[in-house]
Order: sequence, then structure tokens, then C-alpha cells
Amino acid sequence: MHGLDFIKDLAVIMLVAGVVTVIFHYMKQPVVLGYIIAGVIIGPHTSAVTFITDEKTIKTLGELGVVFLMFGLGLEFSLRKLAKVGATAFVAAIAQIILLIWVGYEIGRFFNWTSMDAIFLGAMMAISSTTITVKALEELGLKKEKFANLIYGILIVEDILAISLIVMLTGIATTGQLEAVDAAITIGELILFMTISLAVGILLVPRLLNLVAKFHRKEMLLVTVLGLCFGFCLLVMKMEYSVALGAFLIGAMMAESRHIHTIEKLIEPVKDMFIAIFFVTIGLLLDPSVILKYALPITLISVAVIVGKVLSCTMGTFITGHDGQTSVRVGMGKAQIGEFSFIIASLGLTLNVTSDFLYPIVVAVSVLTTLFTPYLIKGSDPLSQWMGNRIPSPIKNVFVQYSEWLGQIRSDNQLRADIKPFVRRITFHVFVNACVVIALFLSATKLFTLINSYVDTGHLVWFTEVYQQAAMWAMSLLLSAPFLFAIYRKLEALGMLLADVHLHRDQHSSEDRVATQQLFTQLMPVLAIVALLLLVSALSSSILPPVGMLFILAIFMGTVIYLLRKQLVKIHAKLQIALTESFKENSQTPPA
Repeated sequence: MHGLDFIKDLAVIMLVAGVVTVIFHYMKQPVVLGYIIAGVIIGPHTSAVTFITDEKTIKTLGELGVVFLMFGLGLEFSLRKLAKVGATAFVAAIAQIILLIWVGYEIGRFFNWTSMDAIFLGAMMAISSTTITVKALEELGLKKEKFANLIYGILIVEDILAISLIVMLTGIATTGQLEAVDAAITIGELILFMTISLAVGILLVPRLLNLVAKFHRKEMLLVTVLGLCFGFCLLVMKMEYSVALGAFLIGAMMAESRHIHTIEKLIEPVKDMFIAIFFVTIGLLLDPSVILKYALPITLISVAVIVGKVLSCTMGTFITGHDGQTSVRVGMGKAQIGEFSFIIASLGLTLNVTSDFLYPIVVAVSVLTTLFTPYLIKGSDPLSQWMGNRIPSPIKNVFVQYSEWLGQIRSDNQLRADIKPFVRRITFHVFVNACVVIALFLSATKLFTLINSYVDTGHLVWFTEVYQQAAMWAMSLLLSAPFLFAIYRKLEALGMLLADVHLHRDQHSSEDRVATQQLFTQLMPVLAIVALLLLVSALSSSILPPVGMLFILAIFMGTVIYLLRKQLVKIHAKLQIALTESFKENSQTPPA
């Protein structure tokens, strides 16, 4: 009666979770905490009665909760939101992650835990909870405040960095160490994969969803969304990345559809159910005896999380030009850990590299910091006022002048206001095109390896390895040509903008003006193209033909590309228009 046991387990979980979350709602506590407590109540470590008999199936459903949790975060992801908070999000997020990883590692070593336990503890402490933070801000009615938008931007950056962290932790757990070069390569490959996936996905996925939505059948749209979600997750896993990354990326692609509001409404009940099961399974693993045994580490880690996140996020926000009150609000709103910490803890257990006690410790820390979150947010204004009254006037004046100075720089000094959006847009386009070029050459390298591994070319005497390399390199260069043209043209336009700003500010002779214009408009794009080609040549060295053949091939391909330049430019223009329309369609669609 396996099916009956599963239905009974699911009924117990949902009933207990429902009752507990209603109680937590009346207590004005986050429902996520209620799910964890529900798991503790029916868990094997706290109940004399066996409520759950089919733990393996329940854990599998809980893993689906991770997929839907990351998918939901992806649906809320927006490049436009991230651009609004700019440097603040990156500075605060990076400062927080670096500080907390170091603090967590030192705490682990202080208690004589293994190096792997200490590393994973630092990673668990580094990432704040998006779910808990957003829920707390919603319940306090602060969701649309200025500091809340800054928090959302920091959370987006943290989510991206957390995925990078998961990939690196997997490498550390597998090999036992991760050198600086390996870490840089891992992060570079991840950024490249994410950029290409988002660029291609935003071209294709929203259009597919828009096509399906024309039938006005909600179940058809829901099934398509779920099919794309799990299909892309499978593809990402085949490429040896985490399922969490796949769910996040496909959600971010769907976020650019004009039907995003309908998709969110359709997916919300399914997402809520599996997320509830995920947090309940966390509670099932929580052993109160372990919490009592490790009460001192739990207390110390909780204090370190709150103090470390408040300090790092407050300082990170302040040094990017925001006032003291806003900075303190941001810091106090991020002083907790949550879903990513559980995912990282599960990763450690799955890979058998962390001790069993680490998981319940992190869950306990999450519970404690979650309980404090609403009170910390409420207490941010009184704390900032108290600090303002206690700081000596000379120091306070320095802080005020610093904020005003950065505000003036943001408003104009470096670039005219009408130029800034163009510079940002051109820089972003250059980055995406460069990623596509790198991806094409790396794909050719993998294809070359695959052909040599699975295809017997021995009978093709004339088609030696050298000619194979030349063919692959030429094909990569031809496919990259539209994007190289785009990079050159966009950097040429950027050079003209920068030259215009430079010449507008200062007085120059006619000769100086001509020299400056040539420097900005010609030298910069040429150097950039040369640097990019050198980079892809280094990355794809396995398909790089000998120097003599490379020289001849470069002349030949250069001639072909020059003759086809108009067609190649048109191809890229069509791709760019299609990608731009995907963003415009979503931004112009009114909320449902």
C-alpha cells in the first residue's frame, strides 16, 4: 500500500502546516517559519508517533520545492530593477558575502570543525533569505519604500552570486580544493553560460509563451510553462550545473514575456505547495537534542549573522552615496539566512562532505534570525536616530559631505545626463556580443573534441587534424563575424560619445580635437577586437591551426567576411531587434 502511505504522509504534512501557518499569521510571524515548525512537530526526533512513513518520497517532493523556489525567484528577476540600484547592490552584496564567509570559516575553525564544515558554514551564513525578507517587508507595509528597492536589488545580486557559490562549493567538495585560477575559470564559465542562456532564451521563450497564450487555455499555458521549466533544468543538469541554476534561469527568461502576470498567477498555487513541503522537510530533519548540544555555536553564529550582515550591508549602502538612515534600514532588513542556506546545507549532505550536525545548526540559526527580522526592520529608524545623536559633530559632517559629494557625481560630473543611458546600453551590448563570440569558439572546441572521440576519420587521409582545426576555427570566426562587427560599431559609437564629452568640457586646438576623436573612435574598438580575438584564441587553443596556416586562413576569412559584411550586419540587426522587442513587449504590458 505504498500509494496509501504517501497520501497519508502528504495529508499529515499539509494539515499540520496549514494549522501552524494560520497560528503564525495571527502572531504576525513569517509563514516560512511556520512550515519549519510544522516539520519539527511531526518529525521523527520530536514525536512519539510515527507520522511520516514514506520519507524518501517526501524528500523528493521537497527537492521539487527547491526547483519551484528558484523558479519563482527567476520570475521576479529583472535587469531593469537591477540597473536602478546599480553599484549599491553589487558593493553591499559582495561586501556581505566576503565578510560572512570569512566569519563563518573562523567560527568553524574556532570550534575545531573540519575545513569543509567551516567553508560550508561560511557559505550558509553569507546569503540572506529573499522569501523571508520580502514577506517581512510586505507584512510591515514597507514594500514600496526606497530602502526596500535597494534591498531587492541586493537580493537579486546575492541570488546570482549564491548560484556561483553553489557551483564552486560543488567543485571544492568533489576535488577537495579549489585554486584561484580554477575559481576564476568556474565563475567565468558560469557567467558566460548564464549570459548566453538568457540572451537566447529571452529571444525564444517569451515568443513561445506568447504563442501558446493566444489559445486562451490556462491549462495549456501552465503545462507549457512547467514543461519548459523541467526541460531546461534537465539540460542544465546534463551540463553538470545545479538544478537550482536551471530553474532560476528559465524563470528569468519567462519574466520577459508579456503574459508574466498570468504565468505568476497560474504557477503560484503549485509553487506554494511544493515550497511548503520543502520547508516542512527541513523541519523533519531538525533534531532538538542536537540544538541543545550545540547551543553555544548556534547562539554565536546567530549573533555573527545579524551583526555581520547589518554592518556589511549598512557600510556597503553608505559608501555608494546613500544617507545614514537608508543605509541602516537596508542593513537591518537583511540580517537573516534562509532558503539558500538550506540548499547549501543539503548539498553538503548529498555530497557527504559535511557533518550531520551542521544542517540542524543552520536551520536553528535561520529560525532565530527570522524571528528577529521584523523587529530589526522596525528598530532601524530608532537605531539610526540614536547613532546620529551619539556620533560627534565633526565625524557627522564628514559623513554628510561624503553623501552629498557622491550625489553630485551621480547627478552629472562624469557624464552628461543625456549620455549616461547610451553608455550603459552600449556597454551592455558589447558585453553580450563578446560572450556570444567566446561561446561560439568554446562550442567549436567541444565539437572538435566530440568529433575526434566518436567519429573515425582515419580513412579520410587528406582531412588531417590540422585541416579539422582550420575548418573549426574558420567556422567559428564566420559565425562570430556578425557579433564582431556589432562590437566594433558599438565601440566606435561609444568612442564618439566619449570624445564629444571630453571636447565639450575643455578647450582644444583643431589638431588636438582631431587626434582625440581618432583616439576614441578608432583605436578603442580596434584594440578591443584584437584583445577579444587573442582571448578566444587562448581559450580555444585546441582548434588553433599552425601559425603559417593561421596567417593564410586569417587573410582568406578576412576577405570573405569583408565581402559579406552587409549581410552579416543585417543578420545581427535582426537578432538585436528581436531581443529588444522581447524587453519592450514586457515593459509596455500593463499589470494583470
